[in-house]
Amino acid sequence: MKWTVASVMLAQAALLGLGGCSAQTAHTQFTTPIAMATIAISVGPCFGFCPVYSVMVTSDGTITFDGERHTALLGRKQRDGGEVAYQRMFEALAPYRPANGSEAQTSCDQRISDQAHYTITWTSPDGIVTKLDHDKGCRSAVNDALNAALQALPKQLGIEPWARQMTRPGASRG
Repeated sequence: MKWTVASVMLAQAALLGLGGCSAQTAHTQFTTPIAMATIAISVGPCFGFCPVYSVMVTSDGTITFDGERHTALLGRKQRDGGEVAYQRMFEALAPYRPANGSEAQTSCDQRISDQAHYTITWTSPDGIVTKLDHDKGCRSAVNDALNAALQALPKQLGIEPWARQMTRPGASRG
């Protein structure tokens, strides 16, 4: 099903009238992109030469990439991914989204040190911010699935050429 901005707003109004979503576990299960204005991912450094960048997708499909270090593109670039870009990102990250307005951190069964860190931020049109902090080395079945989703997003969003790892002469690790 393709979601338009209007259909998202109608669904949001319907759910708000019914009292919103309820938490099933530590995370709320969202199946439709209700009340989302933006989803942003910030990819932090690792001990090596991991790409450091952020990407934000708005509900209208505007994709903003900021390459900070060890990326093929340094600086800001925007592209129009269409509403499908937001929908793909929303669906990929929905199973891991904390309860609305909260901050959470993934928990580990095992930990591998020196991996990249991710901050995923959902911001609703009314300014409510929901955050998930995730260490790629924080291993569990759920986190391995989250790692796979995060790894697939650059290609799905069309930013893979920009986010590609590139080590420049004189660039420091981490």
